[in-house]
Amino acid sequence: MFNYFRKELDWGGRKLILETGKMARQADGAVLVRYGDTIVLCTAVGARSTRPGQDFFPLTVNYQEKTFAAGKIPGGFFKREGRPTEKEVLTSRLIDRPIRPLFPHGFRNEVQVIATVLSHDLENNPDVVAMIGCSAALTLSGIPFFGPIAAARVGHANGQYILNPTAAQLEGSALDLVLAGTTEGVLMVESEAHELPEDVMLGAVTFGHSAFQPVIAAIIELAERAAKEPWALPEASAEAQALSAKLDALARAPITAAYGEREKQARHEKIEAAKKAAFATLAAEGADVEKAKGAFKELEADIVRNAILDTGLRIDGRDTRTVRPIVAEVGVLPRAHGSALFTRGETQALCVATLGTGQDEQIIDALEGEYREHFMLHYNFPPYSVGETGRMGSPGRREIGHGKLAWRAIHPLLPAKDKFPYTLRIVSEITESNGSSSMATVCGSSLALMDAGVPLLRPVAGIAMGLIKEDRGFAVLSDILGDEDHLGDMDFKVAGTEKGVTSLQMDIKITSITPEIMRIALDQAKDGRMHILGEMARALTGARDDVAATAPRITVINVPKEKIREVIGTGGKVIREIVEQTGCKIDIEDDGTIKIASTEQERAQAAIDWIRGIVAEPEVGAIYNGKVVKTAEFGAFVNFLGSKDGLVHISELLPGRVNKTTDVVNVGDAVKVKMIGFDERGKVKLSMRVVDQATGADITEQVGPKGGGGRDRFERRDQPAAGE
Repeated sequence: MFNYFRKELDWGGRKLILETGKMARQADGAVLVRYGDTIVLCTAVGARSTRPGQDFFPLTVNYQEKTFAAGKIPGGFFKREGRPTEKEVLTSRLIDRPIRPLFPHGFRNEVQVIATVLSHDLENNPDVVAMIGCSAALTLSGIPFFGPIAAARVGHANGQYILNPTAAQLEGSALDLVLAGTTEGVLMVESEAHELPEDVMLGAVTFGHSAFQPVIAAIIELAERAAKEPWALPEASAEAQALSAKLDALARAPITAAYGEREKQARHEKIEAAKKAAFATLAAEGADVEKAKGAFKELEADIVRNAILDTGLRIDGRDTRTVRPIVAEVGVLPRAHGSALFTRGETQALCVATLGTGQDEQIIDALEGEYREHFMLHYNFPPYSVGETGRMGSPGRREIGHGKLAWRAIHPLLPAKDKFPYTLRIVSEITESNGSSSMATVCGSSLALMDAGVPLLRPVAGIAMGLIKEDRGFAVLSDILGDEDHLGDMDFKVAGTEKGVTSLQMDIKITSITPEIMRIALDQAKDGRMHILGEMARALTGARDDVAATAPRITVINVPKEKIREVIGTGGKVIREIVEQTGCKIDIEDDGTIKIASTEQERAQAAIDWIRGIVAEPEVGAIYNGKVVKTAEFGAFVNFLGSKDGLVHISELLPGRVNKTTDVVNVGDAVKVKMIGFDERGKVKLSMRVVDQATGADITEQVGPKGGGGRDRFERRDQPAAGE
């Protein structure tokens, strides 16, 4: 019944198993991949024909995590998986980036790749497993695909690289790097690092590329046994070649002139005018204009790429290493806790930092379990930033991916949570874009955090590198423009401090790049990063001494764990009262850590005193402020130290004889009491008669034994003194 095939190998100390022929048999390609007890089902399906007028390659990658994979039921009201989580979106991008360049040029059939996590052992991250499975599914499907690829995760600890570190090993690793590629070279890199040198980062890429070669060999062996017949590759017709030649004759000169324009909007207007004129001529001659769109893009790329290789000068007149002019400003928004406007050429990011409390942390319900995130970075790319109109809505894959890249760059430099107990949120509004807005976000976010008083270990900057590679040579470009990204062969983003790299992301549009090109790009990126850090220092060299006046002040106190219940009170009654009365935000942790946040120090101090009063143990001989909460024939019950109650016996109300408790005090009266001990049941005994109610002074010696003089000192003001 099943035409079943299996390939197994030892990889990184665990078994990697590829299976096909049993599940999802109606897909063009389907592979079940197991690594440890993590299992991912990967499928690939391609449309047999193209849509009329299709001028791009419609590839869709969907990575999805089923909560049953970790033995969980989804949270929320509907109890089923809904919209993709941030992790699912990021992993979908991770899979898409290395496989997209390996489809044939001119291939326009729709292809959908789906990776479904069926089991998660909470040790082996499914993302690398899914990338391998999707590569295998495409290789078996018969869809034109110049793979296979493989992927690996690389850690670094104690001077050694770790292949596919487990979740526990990653906690002690200074590096979390994921890469993918073919036998020839690397196609994609994504990483977060703790200020590692460039040679360590390059070594990690080389180590990972070598380590996943056995996986590529395993996929090829599986394909030799189970692959379907390959589809026929599209061939360029004589008609298409003639159309390209005609377009070249019509548009090369005006496009070349347009790319001589230094300003982006003016350049694009001239390119669009050249395009319209050429297409109008072609249409008048009866040519299919739709088929000329791809040829026009190829002509643009040929003009720009060869100009850079021939002259060493780029679209805006720079050489290959120069960074565009930079203007960095901080404190641009008066009510924000921290803000920065970072402008680099025609790219601009407005970054705003907000400080919150533990109540503002993001609760994430992941397969690995629920956890709280105290640092958030949200990236927004409105259409006006590129002079266009467009739909405004929830963030797409691009916004989520760029925001996470900037998050990775900043995250290693944040202060420890126990030293700076704030929840941090950065919002990056891209107000102009022509070149890497994600790296502008890194620079602006670093400045905004320091402006907010967040003690970053060091400022962080980022730069985007590009590549033009032809048979006759190559050029690595620093601080690429949008057109250079679009028409080039590489998007290589490097962020870090003066000490080392904190984040690296690379996407290749050709089949691979050599280690030499990557080394040159890293060295050139380091020079650019140092220049950008110098320009940022003109605005701010380090964190401000204090947080903004509009930000909450957080005071951390510690109480015995057994006292937490008293601070919270029955059903939360006590803590709610403290919050309502003081207006503070209060977070209580299981270990006895209490964080009190308020923009007014007086309110914060009132909450602190209240809590300390609750947890403090009363001391014999100490004098406290109290409040009468109940009266009885034999005395008054007084609340003191927040939640403590004690009895002032009627004989301890005044030095003289008291006939009735309410002759001296009533419920609600504020009084001063001295603790004089405990009764036989361990209850607190208090005295008012030995305390001056006006000053709180201890007057035991003045009063003498019970029944002594000095009665007038304690009489209620509404009662006549004796003898009057």
